[in-house]
Amino acid sequence: MATLKKLGALICALIFIPITPAHSEEPYRITVMSRNLYLGADVGVALELIPNFPKAAQFMWDQVKKTNFAARAPKLAREAAQDRPEIIGVQEATIWYCKKDLFSDKVEVFNFLDQFIAATKETGVGYSLATANGVEAFNPGYSIAAIPYVTKVRDPEIFNPIFGQDTAACGFTIGDALLVRDDVKDKIIQVGNTEYDATYSIVPTIMTIYRGYTWADFKVKDSVVRLITTHLESIWDENKIPNSALQAQQLVADLKDAKMPIIIMGDFNADYRDPRPTTEPNPGLQPVASETCPTPGGAKCNAYSTMVEAGFENASPDAKNPRYFTWGAGALLNGPDKLRVQSAKEFGNQYGFTDRLDYIFTKNVYATVSSKIIGNVWPDGSSVWHCGNEKCFASDHAGVVATIELPRSASKVDQDLPAHERFPLGFWHYFAIVVVVLISWRIARRFRRN
Repeated sequence: MATLKKLGALICALIFIPITPAHSEEPYRITVMSRNLYLGADVGVALELIPNFPKAAQFMWDQVKKTNFAARAPKLAREAAQDRPEIIGVQEATIWYCKKDLFSDKVEVFNFLDQFIAATKETGVGYSLATANGVEAFNPGYSIAAIPYVTKVRDPEIFNPIFGQDTAACGFTIGDALLVRDDVKDKIIQVGNTEYDATYSIVPTIMTIYRGYTWADFKVKDSVVRLITTHLESIWDENKIPNSALQAQQLVADLKDAKMPIIIMGDFNADYRDPRPTTEPNPGLQPVASETCPTPGGAKCNAYSTMVEAGFENASPDAKNPRYFTWGAGALLNGPDKLRVQSAKEFGNQYGFTDRLDYIFTKNVYATVSSKIIGNVWPDGSSVWHCGNEKCFASDHAGVVATIELPRSASKVDQDLPAHERFPLGFWHYFAIVVVVLISWRIARRFRRN
């Protein structure tokens, strides 16, 4: 009997012993956004105006003023604040600068990246340029130089207060950047920038389009993820492999030994249908099929396919679903491109978008939790703004957002990515610039006489 009483007491004691809950943690997650800010003008039309360089420069300048980044930046910032991504991969972070004459220093007139960063801080969800060990996550990409007589622009309203005259020579730098949310910016542990070998010459020797990428390693608890933003080449030549595909191949090669989690954000300038058969609709003027690139979708000629076939997962919405196309706004942003609206509807996109160019790719991550396209709703989307008597998109591209779950204890960091260097200016570059200046000066004098 005593034994039974002791057993009963022991059982009661065990029942009422406090039980410590098992230790649990939330998944290791990171939310990222890819956002093309849009440089503000239709480069394609400007290129058609060359060799009349002053006319091309004036055309672009006038469009930049109309697309008014100061009005667009707050919309883009509020859009980012809704999702609070830890990292924003920015493309077309553009700086427009001008100079009074041949011997004066250039002056920044518009700096889209600085304006966007300032606008995010106004929302209460601020971002800063990712920086580590004195290196900034900004790759300046390519520049169109401000060359007196060649890129001459007239704008009394802006130039008189700065230069005391109605005209100035203007150019721009367009680049990629990684922004980090201010409350986690101390989690950036290293940063780097690199260039692609494949370049595109608009005017041989003096006007070459460089592309590249910027990367940063970001700590999430006891794991580290490598983040990359890039903007591949949009211009292509008939019967040649598009530079976007060559650049994607280099990016894949640079990452071939990657063991750590990788997230790549960017404007890849490649739709899964590229190169398009000549019999298929192609309202966005994407690469067309040729003897060199006869069929769509292959890794040799398509940057999207290059990434997928190399084992990178598309962590953004289905690239083949027309609802998720990301490119189609008109150059002045005042609605969908009118030349593409009907094709967009026939494809199955009701907002005028005809192509999918923007993606988030991952490798060595645990899972994609969610993804969506933003800024693609017209005419009443959250980022639409009033531009005079019209409504305008905040950018000519939609943005992409994804939440990624990372593997735990992935703390080992891969070696730095290769630091490919840009080809430096040499004697013949400067000689060619002088020749173009002299020719343009003679043309300008002839126009003045007439």
